[in-house]
Amino acid sequence: MERIAIISDIHGNIPALKSVLQDIQEKHIQRIICLGDLVGKGPDSELVIDLIREECEIVIKGNWDDFITKDTEFETLKWHQKNLTNDHCLFLESLPFSHEFYMSGKFIRLFHASPHSVYTRIQPWDSVEKRLSMFEDTEHTGFNKNTPDIVGYGDVHQAFIQHLLGKTLFNVGSVGNPLDLTTASYTILEGEYQSKVESSMSIQCVRVPYDIELAIHIAKDKKMPDLLPYIQELTTAKYRGIKE
Repeated sequence: MERIAIISDIHGNIPALKSVLQDIQEKHIQRIICLGDLVGKGPDSELVIDLIREECEIVIKGNWDDFITKDTEFETLKWHQKNLTNDHCLFLESLPFSHEFYMSGKFIRLFHASPHSVYTRIQPWDSVEKRLSMFEDTEHTGFNKNTPDIVGYGDVHQAFIQHLLGKTLFNVGSVGNPLDLTTASYTILEGEYQSKVESSMSIQCVRVPYDIELAIHIAKDKKMPDLLPYIQELTTAKYRGIKE
C-alpha cells in the first residue's frame, strides 16, 4: 500500500509549511499533492512557491494563485505580488485545474474549490444537493465517463470527511491559514495507488502544531498589510469576515 499526503492553502506561511513537510517526512510519505492557494494572506508567497515546487509531485491552481498574477488596483494584493518573479507567475499560470487517479478501486478527483470554478465555494454545511454537485463533471474537470467516488478539495480551510449517498467528500483543511483549529492541517490517503481493483483504503486528517508566533513575527518584520486580521486568523482560527 502507498500513502499520499495532500496539502492545501499554504498562503505564504513558511513556518506552517515547514512543520507540515517535516511531519510528512517523518511519516516516510514520498508522494505529496498540493491543492493550491500557495500565495497571499501571509508574507512569504515566493518562498512557498519555491518549496512547493521542490516537494510536491502535483500542484493544482487555487483562486489566490489565479488572481495574484493579474493586474489589480488593490494595494494589499500589490504588496503580495511585489516579490514574485516572472518565473513564479508563469508557474502559477501553468497550474492545472484538477487531478484524478484511482486508489484501491476508487476513482478520486482533487481540485481547489469546486468542479465549477476556483472561485465557487462549497462549505461543509451547505445543502446535500450543493455538496453532491462536487462530484459533477464540468468543462473545467473534463467530461469523464466515470464520475468520481471520492472528491477532495481545499479552499474553505476546514478539514472534514463526509459520506453522501455512497460517495465521499473530504476537505484537507489549510496548512497556513486554518479556520477550524489553530493547528496546520493536511490529509493522508492510504491504499493501492493507481489500482482499479477494490481493496482497503483510508482517509486520515492530520493536525500539526507550528510556531504561530514566528509566523506573526515574520509578517510584522516585513510590514505586511492587513496584519491584524491575519493575526486574528492565526491565533483564533476565526475568519476575518465573520462579524460579531
